[in-house]
Amino acid sequence: MAANRYDAVVIGGGHNGLVAAAYLARAGKKVLVLERRHLVGGSAVTEEIYPGFKYSVCSYVVSLLRPEIIRELDLSAHGLDLLPLESTVTPLPNGDYLARWADHDQTRRELYRHSPRDAEAYDEFGTLMYHLAFAVKPILSMVPPDPTSLSPADLRSLLKLANHFRGLGEEKLYPLIKLMTMSSADYLDEWFETEALKATMSASGVIGTFLGPRSPGTAYVLLHHYMGEIDGAFRAWGFAKGGTGSVSEAIASAARGLGAEIRTEASVARVIIENGRAAGVALESGEEIRANVVVSGVDPRLTFLGLIEPDELPSEFVQAIKRFRIRGSSGKVNLALDALPNLACLPGVGPHLRGAVSISPSIEYLERAYDDAKYGSFSRHPYMDIVLPSMIDPDMAPPGKHVMSIFVQYAPYELNGGWNDAQREEFGDAVIDTLSEYMPNLKEIILHRQVLTPWDMERDFGLTEGNIFHGELSLHQLFFMRPAAPWTDYHTPIKDFYQCGSGTHPGGGISGASGRLAALTMLEDM
Repeated sequence: MAANRYDAVVIGGGHNGLVAAAYLARAGKKVLVLERRHLVGGSAVTEEIYPGFKYSVCSYVVSLLRPEIIRELDLSAHGLDLLPLESTVTPLPNGDYLARWADHDQTRRELYRHSPRDAEAYDEFGTLMYHLAFAVKPILSMVPPDPTSLSPADLRSLLKLANHFRGLGEEKLYPLIKLMTMSSADYLDEWFETEALKATMSASGVIGTFLGPRSPGTAYVLLHHYMGEIDGAFRAWGFAKGGTGSVSEAIASAARGLGAEIRTEASVARVIIENGRAAGVALESGEEIRANVVVSGVDPRLTFLGLIEPDELPSEFVQAIKRFRIRGSSGKVNLALDALPNLACLPGVGPHLRGAVSISPSIEYLERAYDDAKYGSFSRHPYMDIVLPSMIDPDMAPPGKHVMSIFVQYAPYELNGGWNDAQREEFGDAVIDTLSEYMPNLKEIILHRQVLTPWDMERDFGLTEGNIFHGELSLHQLFFMRPAAPWTDYHTPIKDFYQCGSGTHPGGGISGASGRLAALTMLEDM
């Protein structure tokens, strides 16, 4: 039995759990974070898998980190340094390419080369998305109200929400409703004619979801990712110097500086419940730790079906959590390279290697990749988002060497025959074979490769079914429906037990918003 009693115990040292701990400690609370792995960060970690080569193993770019968190926790003073990504290049099968650059005029000239009409529409589209993102942005900092409640707090929030949307006017409200319900492909079809442009932009709508570009609702996911591009506080889409693990380490450093205690290799077996309230946690080692409140930063399925006895929860809530869609659909391949890859469409070293390379030549290409997954196979020609972190931060690899991060869609958790070592390697081969069509020298410069399937992500990082968002960002799983109504305000059916992971509002990405809002909710209750 632990001698100390804590005001709060946080289960899971992912970035949201660390944010929650930092805010609780900032308010003077005695806080303990328990992380089962040997390092904090959850899926936002940097690891030296091969000597000298540092991988952002899962999450690899930063765009949504809330500026108020950066400011309030003074993360820059704790080592956070975000470096901009210069561009997105989409190689085409015919040897051409489509590029979007940090420089607006350069992007406009490039789009004009493909379609004068699209070059004109791109500015108008960007302005609309800017306004729609700002229309949605206040919701990211709002605790979801219960629309069925008559409590003064919920009624005030609902009134505030109604006034906000009423103030948008029809020029923003109607396009927002349209975007929330359409597929990313259909939405972009109304704006553009260049296939590679539509495909690369619509790919943002399928990342981390078991949906294709023509699936309704994916246009919102596109907007969710687009929001990172409007916030000047952290220079839009970027790469964290030192890898995404440096984001987690900066938050952890801030939390420790404020008095929080963080323990690694401390796996929680169950939440201790006494007289209907959370009283602490029991570790797999047998140690029990007592606390006034307990908050879980792991996903809803693992939280409520893994750490809590089913008879401690209302049966309808258990059923709602079982219905919560959390299907894994992504894989990751990390490479250690002996030299730089050579893009057939843009040979040699250039600024394009300091940005992203997107393998998304057409909507049809993406939809066919989704077709493979729909029928239980990984995509033989997948959508890939590639970054060379060592081109942005040379410390990520030894001199003259490089690391490559490849995010891959689609790799279904429920694979025909199940995942095993042979299937993992076959999946890795499909990724390398496809990428080699655009980077002819790739195979000859690979020194090491790390292949992660959804099963690996579940086993190694505690992500149920390997879902990077702790649950799909589909319309019926957003705001006051995430993860299950009416328990969407970070409370749970168990008194003094809270949730703060990406399975709560506002969802996935390295934003920290769920952790911050959960902490503010707990402090208000305390």
